[in-house]
Amino acid sequence: MTLQKIRSAILTISFMVLSAGVGFWAGQREISAKWKDYRPEITVVNKAVPPAHRDVDFSLFWEVWDRLEKDYLDSSALDKEKMVNGAISGMTSALGDPYTVFLPPKKQEETKEELAGAFEGVGIQLGYKDNRLVVISPLDGMPAKAAGILAGDFILHIKDDIKKIDKDTDGMSLPDAVEIIRGPKGRSVTLTIVRDSKDPLEFTLVRDTIIVKSIILEWIEAPQVAQVSQVPQAEESNTSDTNSCGTRGTSSTCGTSIIAFLRLSRFGDRTVNEWNDAVEEIIKKSNQKDASVTGMILDVRNDPGGYLDAAVTIAGEFFANGSVVEQKGKTASHPFNVQRPGKLTDIPLVVLINEGSASASEIVAGAIQARSRGKLVGKNTFGKGTVQDAQELKGGAGLHITTARWLLPNGAWIHDEGLKPDVEVEYDQEASKDQKWDNQVTVAIKELL
Repeated sequence: MTLQKIRSAILTISFMVLSAGVGFWAGQREISAKWKDYRPEITVVNKAVPPAHRDVDFSLFWEVWDRLEKDYLDSSALDKEKMVNGAISGMTSALGDPYTVFLPPKKQEETKEELAGAFEGVGIQLGYKDNRLVVISPLDGMPAKAAGILAGDFILHIKDDIKKIDKDTDGMSLPDAVEIIRGPKGRSVTLTIVRDSKDPLEFTLVRDTIIVKSIILEWIEAPQVAQVSQVPQAEESNTSDTNSCGTRGTSSTCGTSIIAFLRLSRFGDRTVNEWNDAVEEIIKKSNQKDASVTGMILDVRNDPGGYLDAAVTIAGEFFANGSVVEQKGKTASHPFNVQRPGKLTDIPLVVLINEGSASASEIVAGAIQARSRGKLVGKNTFGKGTVQDAQELKGGAGLHITTARWLLPNGAWIHDEGLKPDVEVEYDQEASKDQKWDNQVTVAIKELL
């Protein structure tokens, strides 16, 4: 990953992580993670106040530091690196913004790995809702989802016998939760969750290597276009053996009607390249003589977001021109428009959303809805409408700073409110069990046809 890309504006809830993203520090004043790979010797070299901050009184900070060094019982616990990092973390968390965070070197490295799409863990992305640790999204094909963990599950307790950890999550910072749940492949961690205010459930998950592909393209064979749109005329026609096909989507060829089902799970390093490959495959399929691509379902359920530039590129694929999103900063606004005429401007479109759809995925879905390009089907999205600048600091640390709000093409700011679907459909786990396509996908298909 290049420095330029790391420093680019990003949108994230805490990014797709092996067990969670890095996001909400919840007022923590020190870092409890145990550093293994990065432990430089830190010495306090001076206590001078920079000229630009001579009006800030740091004397209390140094008084507390000196008293801890002098009086604290366990001298071996006075790790200067952790104390400095904890102080910086407390400074960012004092702003009350869960998305402005300081990342010590190990956390910064983990964030890079997560954006790259390969790490070890159980495959869940975490956040906070109502001051409780919550599952934002479980990753497809990973241990957490395979065991039955769902988006919206609140995690009450975490247990790891190898790490000798057995504690409630109340008051636990997100990075600490990540550190506990993260671990080597083959070792287990037990999560106690509560769902829909029912009795707690316990899941023991065996960690694995988590490889996340941003985009998965599949094909749904629907009824022939003639059977859907031409049935009344066909019944009245004297030439019923003649198949009259309607023109819809990117092809007017008679034949088997196909719907492109494209699952977009994150906006990371590989996403735009994977997206371009998928678009070319859709175009190639629509040009075949024996099939007609009559619609597309874009699934951004449980997509926590990622890079802003990737969101602009992907949303722009559905428009010939015009606005995608506006970034409104401290002193100025910057519009992001369609970079080039999209290749999927005519194909009928439905976007699947849910409470795990956030940030960059809300930009894409929101632009499509605001410009009446397609319908949103599913449940209300998460609601994250701010932009973070990801910066690298010396020693391998990182800093994410909220620098702007983002607004939809219609001027709406959906922070904390989310996007409302045009067609609201609750996910029915029981009805979707053992089915190729779940009940929300089924509704999306009907909306297309």
